[in-house]
Amino acid sequence: MPPDAEHRIRVHLDHLLAEQEMTLTELADRVGVTIVNLSILKNGKAKAIRFSTLSAICRELRCQPGDLLTYESRPGRE
Repeated sequence: MPPDAEHRIRVHLDHLLAEQEMTLTELADRVGVTIVNLSILKNGKAKAIRFSTLSAICRELRCQPGDLLTYESRPGRE
């Protein structure tokens, strides 16, 4: 797969925020990252996430990484 090809990781930040009744702004403050960076992640435009950021998000949302990120396979492939 070319490095710039569309990735198949889906981010479920909206769902988790709604479950916790938390805003993106509040999460950004708690995690210590900018709203812009969290918005990029939330919209599926991020190319990477630091483990420290992922850990902080999971801590604040009381979730596991697999609750936040899932892999979407291509039709006909697993």
